[in-house]
Amino acid sequence: MAAGLGTRLRSATVKVLHPVAGRPMIHYPVRSAIELGADPIVAVLGHQREAVEAYLNAAFPEAPVRVALQAEQLGTAHAVLCAREALADFDGDVFILSGDVPTLPTALIERLDAACGDAAVGVVGMRLADPAAYGRLVRDDEGQLARIVEFRDCAPAEKAIDEVNAGIYRVDARFLFETLAGLGRDNAQGEYYLTDIVGAARAAGKAVRTLVLEGEEAALAGGVNDRVDLAAAEARMQTALRRTLMRDGVTLIDPASVFVDDGVEVGPDTVIEPGVRLAGGTRVGRGCHLEQGVVLRDTVVGDEVVVHAYSHADRAIIDDDCSVGPFARLREGTVLRAGVKVGNFVETKKTEMEEGAKASHLSYLGDARVGAGANVGAGTITCNYDGRAKHRTDIGAGAFIGSDTQLVAPVSVGDGAYVGAGSTITEDVPAGGLALSRTRQRNIPGWVERKARARAENEGKD
Repeated sequence: MAAGLGTRLRSATVKVLHPVAGRPMIHYPVRSAIELGADPIVAVLGHQREAVEAYLNAAFPEAPVRVALQAEQLGTAHAVLCAREALADFDGDVFILSGDVPTLPTALIERLDAACGDAAVGVVGMRLADPAAYGRLVRDDEGQLARIVEFRDCAPAEKAIDEVNAGIYRVDARFLFETLAGLGRDNAQGEYYLTDIVGAARAAGKAVRTLVLEGEEAALAGGVNDRVDLAAAEARMQTALRRTLMRDGVTLIDPASVFVDDGVEVGPDTVIEPGVRLAGGTRVGRGCHLEQGVVLRDTVVGDEVVVHAYSHADRAIIDDDCSVGPFARLREGTVLRAGVKVGNFVETKKTEMEEGAKASHLSYLGDARVGAGANVGAGTITCNYDGRAKHRTDIGAGAFIGSDTQLVAPVSVGDGAYVGAGSTITEDVPAGGLALSRTRQRNIPGWVERKARARAENEGKD
């Protein structure tokens, strides 16, 4: 179910597209359904349907996902009833999940399935110290679930119950849709309540089962209604992701300060210092060291790489044994081959630095190739943009680019060539050649003394 407005988030974006650990919330229940082998998977959409459907198509192109429209939000039972046509040819058990419960583990859904046996209805409950506005699980004298009462319809004694409805169900498909078709909405909210299927099952003499979660497990089944809940879901997800990394052999110096997106991979014996952010499809190899404040997004890092403090990389490739930073910025299309060094305050974009190349200080390399073993001196700039178009710079293997050089693209420096410091290079430099473009130095002996004497004479005239 993912059709709601999510008004309490106070956002222009539909609730289920708000990210948790780097993915929209709806990603997680759909992924769980795929892992369970559910077929078909029906997403009941309403508000911003096109955006949600576009995400699902992009994220799960091969999955058996169908979309049902709930044009008017008339309650949870109405939402499920909107899926009837999409499930017209289905006979079996239907799992009903919510698109705003991103931290629910697939294993808990499997436990619900096991707990239900051949029951017509299975319900996940939570035992909470503060039941808040959740619907209450009301049991009969034998301790069996008799009905679920929504908070607004609760009597005072029912509000004291600490077992609440998590909104996760397993229901026999035939019973589900026959029952939903006959439900009314004589309640405080004037909506069709999905929770009424419990009472209907008991009235029909059918079995109802519950799986009640407590403590940390109960928190995992909690939904997201506002920004406070969203932050709590993010915290739960981060805790799980950090634990997985550490159990896989990754050292987190200060786990609570490290943020990792779902899907990020880190190899064993890698050390991650405080304040690191690993986002998107980032993959980090074995034996790396990510110093404080490093941010990597959609970046692939090889083995034995050191990324020094406060360096950022976005859609870059960093091969084995590289050294990056501190305060380096690797932008989209950067490729660092094995043993490359990119030092402090160096920025790269759409640039490949071949094996063993170096740019150690204060340089900008854009739309460029830097050959194997080449050395780029401090303050070097590839002038790649002429105001209308980008142009490439090619620096050959073993070339030496002196400090404070401007390479005005398109231009190439041949293998083993030298460029003198302070040069502006506008023409190709041949292999093994030396390029100089600065003016010849001129020394004027005694200039300082003469200047001081002239100043004194002028002050005397005043």
